[in-house]
Amino acid sequence: MRWKYVFYMVGVLTFLLGLLMSIPLLWAVMFRDSCVASLGGSMAVTTLTGTVFYFIFRGPKTEFLSQREGMAIVAIGWVAVGFFGALPFYWNGVFDQFVDAFFESVSGFTTTGASVMTDIEAVPQSILLWRSLIQWLGGMGIIVLSVAILPFLGVGGMQLYKAEVPSPMPDKLKPRISDTAKILWKVYLLLSLGELLLLLIGGMGFYDALCHTLTTLPTGGFSPKNLSIAHYNSVYFDLVILLFMVLAGINFSLHYQFLKGNSLAFWKDSECRFFLAVVVLLTLVVSFNIYGPVYHTIGEALRFGSFQVVSIVTTTGFATADFNQWPGMSKLILLILMFLGASAGSTGGGMKCMRIMICFKYCYKELFNLLHPHAVTTVKLGGKRVSDDVIRSILGFLALYMGIFALCAVLLAGMGVDLVTAVSAVAASIGNIGPGLNLVGPVGNFAGIPVLGKWLLIWCMLLGRLEIYTVIIFLVPEFWRK
Repeated sequence: MRWKYVFYMVGVLTFLLGLLMSIPLLWAVMFRDSCVASLGGSMAVTTLTGTVFYFIFRGPKTEFLSQREGMAIVAIGWVAVGFFGALPFYWNGVFDQFVDAFFESVSGFTTTGASVMTDIEAVPQSILLWRSLIQWLGGMGIIVLSVAILPFLGVGGMQLYKAEVPSPMPDKLKPRISDTAKILWKVYLLLSLGELLLLLIGGMGFYDALCHTLTTLPTGGFSPKNLSIAHYNSVYFDLVILLFMVLAGINFSLHYQFLKGNSLAFWKDSECRFFLAVVVLLTLVVSFNIYGPVYHTIGEALRFGSFQVVSIVTTTGFATADFNQWPGMSKLILLILMFLGASAGSTGGGMKCMRIMICFKYCYKELFNLLHPHAVTTVKLGGKRVSDDVIRSILGFLALYMGIFALCAVLLAGMGVDLVTAVSAVAASIGNIGPGLNLVGPVGNFAGIPVLGKWLLIWCMLLGRLEIYTVIIFLVPEFWRK
């Protein structure tokens, strides 16, 4: 393990983050709000720290980056950007405790959207812009951005990409991994511009439209309004944001294929069909469940039911209704969707539809083999055989995911948090969703969670965003051995 090179790369990421702080700083200067000093100081400290790390740890150009080194860069890099990203919140006085600022920052970068802000609209615009920007950066990934613009990474870029991109089987769209990263960012930027334009056409102000665009495509869910999207009470805005949440929950390589002229790219992909089928089916189930007890017209039930289902399954976390008040069946469906998540290769969190599909197919194969013990069967996805190594990796991931969820839920409940809040808070954090149920529901927040519980949920958010293995591997003794 070449720790010198690991910290060199962390320094590069930190310096890059410091430069990006110039965006909200410029906004603060233009509109003369109270955040110029805090943002300027944060930018100075972050860029200076990155520069120091760069010169202290730099060495000759590396031609190879091991998988362990790639995981270390990603894990330590995300903790570093979470720490420095918290400085504007803390130094501007948004939070009295650093743990709250760190929680908000990590929630932003991991696109979780769980907030500890009690009055969002009282916070200066430049700080809320930074809050939205870090979600946009975290959506496609700081590491993928660095791979795209730092060609000196050489072949080692693939190790960073595999550790960063939330997918069990990363798609290489081009032979060079840096070209793949650039394509993903171009698609990401194009979709972001499309949503911004549609929100502006609908009459949303530029600042609000920009903030919601920056938090929709990364499936983040931060909003500059206390009531989230419900603040606008607009069918048009609901439909636009719902559309782009669905697009963000689909594998981005399919968007690229569609833009290249493959009009059937979405339909040919079995995972995309599964994801859309789940959205449609559960939207209908939830809508009919809330029709009558909550909403008096089927139109209203479909409008609010579809938005909440899509928001949770894509792990975005926007809200147009208080689903805490919905019937138990609908709340349970939303809780289950927190585990399912979006498609592999999307910006969404959760377990990912691909893993669930392969797990179902594997279970069916085992049942089939009980009836036909001498039959030779394989698990296929999209007509292609899934290797035993991939199946083992997926089953191991699912076991770790559920085991960590159970452990953290028990620990949080042990801190005095009620059962429903503890279970949903951990599910929402490790799945990078945002709102849960009860105290952390769509009209509540995570401010009431004990300090130790906040640190636990920060760890859960990082675990979920980096796909468990990249973080948990540090606890394996063999990782530290030569």
